[in-house]
Amino acid sequence: MKRRTLIPLFAVIVVVVGCAQVSQIATQVAVQEGHIDQQQADSINRTVEATLKAWSDVTPEQEHYIGRAVAATLLATYPPVDDQLANRYLNVMGQTLALFSDRPETFGGYRFLLVDSDDINAFACPGGLILVTRGLVSLCENEDALAAVLAHEIGHVAGKHGLRAIKKSRWTNVGTLLATEGARNFGSEELAQLTEELEGSIHDITQTLINNGYSKDLEREADEAAVAVLTSIGYNPRGLEAMLLEMEARWQPSGPGFMRTHPSPMDRLADVTPAIQTVEPLGDPPGPRQLRFETALAGILK
Repeated sequence: MKRRTLIPLFAVIVVVVGCAQVSQIATQVAVQEGHIDQQQADSINRTVEATLKAWSDVTPEQEHYIGRAVAATLLATYPPVDDQLANRYLNVMGQTLALFSDRPETFGGYRFLLVDSDDINAFACPGGLILVTRGLVSLCENEDALAAVLAHEIGHVAGKHGLRAIKKSRWTNVGTLLATEGARNFGSEELAQLTEELEGSIHDITQTLINNGYSKDLEREADEAAVAVLTSIGYNPRGLEAMLLEMEARWQPSGPGFMRTHPSPMDRLADVTPAIQTVEPLGDPPGPRQLRFETALAGILK
């Protein structure tokens, strides 16, 4: 391979992998084998460091499109519920709750969608696309409980929890491939293989979110954020407590849905109870609110 073509190829590989340490190792191997000199290696490493700094935060636009890709994959398994009244109700409530969160706006805005599954689960995709299963909604006894569900998912989006999961796993396969091929001259075949691994990473990321869920710490953050949102807007944060107790009654450690992707409800309740107890107790939701809840979700709650 000619020296002038090797330099940009190295730059492409190490920038794609996104690891300055790998860049330094790869360029030093190239120097030792006589493919580039030290000045060229230093130039490549400076370029990589500058690019990594620019990519240290995913832009709102990037987050939006990542979230769309994740949501599209989820919808292949969890089809949307064709209930305009219920979905409109979910969006009006969810978007209102989001206004009281730490992140009231995203690039594409918050969007909420009921999906057709008996599983008790919800998915907060990066950028504000939130999918809620019919099984989870049917578990709610009133609007406070449903508001707690949506506020919890908004907490995941506001905290960019999905992006943390994506960043953690995005380059795993690519890094493995580069570690194997790192001492060789990369050609078009190796680069094509890297590209395939990058394209497959979206699938791997989505599977991570579906099968593993968020960590206990991130679930606690989302629960605490939900309490703050619910309190600010006037919902009873004990709606979250009620939902966790309902989920605990159905808890099976090896079960599907939330049982596979979440910490135990009692562990979550123990973590969030101190925040709930700081709020003055509220009574039952007003009659008109309960009527609104039952009317909008009549096709789901039956």
